Amino acid sequence: MSLRIALFGQAAFGRDVLLRLQEKGREIVAVYAPPDAGRPDPLAEEAAARGLRCLRHRVFRRRGEAIPEIVSEYRALGPELNVLAFVTAILPPQIVDFPPKGSLCFHPSLLPRFRGGAALAWQIMLGERETGVTVFRPDAGVDTGPIVVQKRGVPIRDTDTAASLYFERLYPLGVEAMIEAVELLASGRARFVPQDDSRSSFQGLVGDAEARIDWARTAAEIDRQIRGCDPQPGAWASLGEERVRLFDGRLERGRPGAPPGTVLEPSGGRLAIAARGGRLSVGKLRRGDAPKQPADQAGIPASARLA
Repeated sequence: MSLRIALFGQAAFGRDVLLRLQEKGREIVAVYAPPDAGRPDPLAEEAAARGLRCLRHRVFRRRGEAIPEIVSEYRALGPELNVLAFVTAILPPQIVDFPPKGSLCFHPSLLPRFRGGAALAWQIMLGERETGVTVFRPDAGVDTGPIVVQKRGVPIRDTDTAASLYFERLYPLGVEAMIEAVELLASGRARFVPQDDSRSSFQGLVGDAEARIDWARTAAEIDRQIRGCDPQPGAWASLGEERVRLFDGRLERGRPGAPPGTVLEPSGGRLAIAARGGRLSVGKLRRGDAPKQPADQAGIPASARLA
């Protein structure tokens, strides 16, 4: 059957969902992508190249209420389904609940575990060993709606960062899951399963407070924190009055050899740091507002103490 879709999304993930939907012959009545902030958005660029109507709104609500002119603009399109492919703006119920087929939303975890807007980071930081992706029908809660497609069995490796976990495995799996969910819905075979709230967990966003390194924690815990905060916002510690953000982290073998937070001699192009029960190494870091650079070229001497 034909299915008129309003696609909300951004970045390469949104673009690839668009491409696959059009390969399936689905009608895209409009693409909603955020205004550019620096580099052009890949989804918006693809929509323009294909002659699709592309609407660029930074927000859809004002003071907690739906913006009437945006709702009117949207409803005039006559969508039968919303596809939410990597959406960070909060959509009002006047949009989410409007189409006859409702909305489908992607989430990079095995819901009901790791609800919230920083699921990738928290899964690594809290030591989860397996993950996957979920497509669900959004409701009034945060990632609480019934599930239509869930793909499991993705291991979280001891070297994964939030970026590698997403781009190497969850991104392609998520595109497939989104298309599968649309096809199930279009064919009338979709089965929505309520989430088991007794198994749920929710974690908030990861900002500087959560990214602050506490050297009283174990080397393994700090390693997960560095990898979970890579690439954003970057786990950090202080060097005097300067904030130092650490990236490309590894948990190394060997005893710390110095108090936690002490910078050790560089090895293999990486900066080693003593931690409780082990040692860490980082391949890149950022000092203050300077650009990210190779850690062993950042001018931090051995025996310096990160606090």
